[in-house]
Amino acid sequence: MSCQPGDFWVAKILFTDGSGAKRRPVLVLWLDGQDAIVAAVTSAAPRTPTDVPLADWQSSGLRAASTVRLSRLDCLEQSLLIFRLGQVSPADAHRLRETWASRIGLRF
Repeated sequence: MSCQPGDFWVAKILFTDGSGAKRRPVLVLWLDGQDAIVAAVTSAAPRTPTDVPLADWQSSGLRAASTVRLSRLDCLEQSLLIFRLGQVSPADAHRLRETWASRIGLRF
């Protein structure tokens, strides 16, 4: 199955100390060759202005009410994407784009 921006996937996220990995949901933001730039997805409530709660989490294939943490990005080899859950809804995608444009962007 091919990966597309806007897809939710379960990914193998490696621990920074190299001691192992954990399966976590992610949102694919963009693709660059064999890499996928992804944002963390969590069931925790939003805690910063760059956390975007998903209104349509169920139709996107997620198991619980979820938040996309736009400040928690990873660059993963696409081979670490284990299986596709679904796709972000148009309404949630719009809110994610608005948050990215107003809160993140390059700041230098």
